Amino acid sequence: MAKAVRFNATGGPEVLYLEDVEVGQPGPGEVRVRHVAVGLNYADTYFRNGTYPVPLPNGIGVEAAGVVVALGEGVTGLALGDRVTYTGFLNTLGAYSTERVISAAPLIKLPETIAFETAAAMTMRGLTSAYLMRRIHDFRAGDTVLLHAAAGGVGLIVSQWAKLLGLTVIGTVSTAAKAEMAIMHGCDHVINYSNEDVAKRVREITNGRGVDVVFDSVGKNTFMSSLDSLRKRGLMVCVGTASGPIPPFDPVLLAMKGSLFLTRPALADYIADPAEKADLAGELFDHVGAGRIKIEINQYYPLADAVQAHRDLESRKTTGSSIFVI
Repeated sequence: MAKAVRFNATGGPEVLYLEDVEVGQPGPGEVRVRHVAVGLNYADTYFRNGTYPVPLPNGIGVEAAGVVVALGEGVTGLALGDRVTYTGFLNTLGAYSTERVISAAPLIKLPETIAFETAAAMTMRGLTSAYLMRRIHDFRAGDTVLLHAAAGGVGLIVSQWAKLLGLTVIGTVSTAAKAEMAIMHGCDHVINYSNEDVAKRVREITNGRGVDVVFDSVGKNTFMSSLDSLRKRGLMVCVGTASGPIPPFDPVLLAMKGSLFLTRPALADYIADPAEKADLAGELFDHVGAGRIKIEINQYYPLADAVQAHRDLESRKTTGSSIFVI
């Protein structure tokens, strides 16, 4: 019998529990996938704590990699034994499991050059990095970006990709160890926000100009300093709210700080079109398969340790990517 992590009430990590489940056979347009590795993402905590409301009880997790073991009626482009990976939102919820039935639509064929564990660690983070680097802004060599959480899963990929594009990367971290990791993965400058004024240091590094783009996954605690780090007409990209939601503000603030642009993108909107998803995934797989971008998996958990995994993630004890191994 398969096993799955579920929750029947919103709250802290302790609401998660592992149970035996009957998977059943795939219906029309569906496949059954046996998981080899499952991704742990900060977005998972938003489902668990109610930030992203879903009907309860429910499964959790939106990213995994494995093997197709059964095909439903009408499924094309996939075959038994195919190696696949996936990520999404509501359409992939329930990834914390050993086996599941899922719509074939979100599945991406996995090239032999990418291990299952690597895929589970990077499909969401990698596709997020791909649209940030290739869709969100028309980057030019020499541009400067401020990257919060530079030692996190997305941060390590973005910093490496940014160097491939000839960008200057200023990363923020919370510890000396994370600073060392960020530098090893491409950051040109690192700011420890535990004891440094981020906006002040950015101005010093950029000779007063500010950065072209800020990638801010922290939210409430960094929002104002991010705005203060931008050049005139710079772009603020809010890609997460790890410290809490950004409080309401008057848009005139953007004018006062230099006619700034602001966006709050969601991965789902950049992979909704199959052709665009294929383009982004293809470029990501090419970089990773060729070794130009390395995926750091620094935490491994069994599904039975989902509670501890969420505690580690929310307390910022993790670096790089974390996965569950089946």
